[in-house]
Amino acid sequence: MSDHVASVLWRFAPMIYGPTVLFSLGEGAVIPLIPVLAAERGADIAQAALITSFLVIGQLFGNIPAGWAVARFGERATMAAGGVLAIVGALAMLYGPSTAVLALSVFVIGFCAAIFGLARHSFMTTRVPVAFRARSLSLLGGSFRLGTFIGPFVAAGLLVTIGDELSAVWFFLGCLVATILLVLLGPDPERAAPAGAASNAPAARYDDTGEAVSGSIPTSERVGVFRTMWQHRGVLSRLGLAGASLSAIRSARQMVLPLWGLSLGLDAQTIALVVGISGAVDFALFYASGQVMDRFGRLWAALPATLLMGTGFLVLSVTHEFDSAVIWYAVLGGVLGLGNGLSSGILLTLGADAAPRSDPAPFLGSWRTLTDAGGAVAPLIVSALTAAVSLSVATGAMGLLGFVGAAAFIRWVPRFVPRRGGEETP
Repeated sequence: MSDHVASVLWRFAPMIYGPTVLFSLGEGAVIPLIPVLAAERGADIAQAALITSFLVIGQLFGNIPAGWAVARFGERATMAAGGVLAIVGALAMLYGPSTAVLALSVFVIGFCAAIFGLARHSFMTTRVPVAFRARSLSLLGGSFRLGTFIGPFVAAGLLVTIGDELSAVWFFLGCLVATILLVLLGPDPERAAPAGAASNAPAARYDDTGEAVSGSIPTSERVGVFRTMWQHRGVLSRLGLAGASLSAIRSARQMVLPLWGLSLGLDAQTIALVVGISGAVDFALFYASGQVMDRFGRLWAALPATLLMGTGFLVLSVTHEFDSAVIWYAVLGGVLGLGNGLSSGILLTLGADAAPRSDPAPFLGSWRTLTDAGGAVAPLIVSALTAAVSLSVATGAMGLLGFVGAAAFIRWVPRFVPRRGGEETP
């Protein structure tokens, strides 16, 4: 069965990964221009920042409904509906006359991003054997990263050749149409790979204390999203919070690096270069993370990632007044990119490992909501600490959070994510 599923994944790779690449490519082209579009509609800097944040808010609100829809209608139908809804959001972004309409359209696009993310996450969870699950999910995470990495360069090229910010939105619309056509007209990998192929071993079930109860047998009964959250409150409140801490320091990296460069008085080109190098290091390692997880265990990716990013933030927080502060900034930007790259796919994999095998989508909706919440809260914490104390203190706090997350992974991964032969602790 594993060989059959591996063959299906290889033959249907364009169908499995293509929709996420296309969606994230279009989204990545639009995201950098959201503040510009907001300013053109009369928003000030604070309002433009708020409108941009609706992308994350939409993703938070989209995870649980997406879990319900995938469980009810399947991945293919859910993604097609998500693509249509995203087209509506993009058209509103094009023709909306006010900041309120723009904010709503950004929310809708974030909502649809959750749909695409969860649909393929559920597909991998139910069909990919544990032996190469992490590599498959790291490729899924890499497909999102590829789009968001290339998208801004596409937007820049369109601005140079056309000179209109809305050209990126039209590009997004083209990506959405191509995505819907690929999903509806291409071969369906759901039919080729039977659900349940991933269940090499019985799925664990958790009682109120979060202890694994062995010997549980998955059934075909579907339960609601909120009942699923209650049934799995043990793993969500423990391993889920560890995942949320990793998501938080990932999000903080994207915010702290540009702000730190500004605080050093660097120009936009230098800041962009440092951020770009950090992103390139991050993207280059996405598949290596999956190899490490499948070969050695989940902790061997989660711990180096959180410890590297935690150390990077802590060291960065004390370098602001150094004579070589710019060099430290560049080097530590690379360290943070390295840590983030090593964590590629880890949250997808841990969610898949902990999900019930018979009906994972509602659980994954809850899991993704919790981990995405960590990413959404981190910028608020950084902003608040920077305003109240300093950017150095905010950066140091993110470093400490990285070490807290590492300790949580050490504590909870062996309990909730047993490997074949036992989860190893590095």
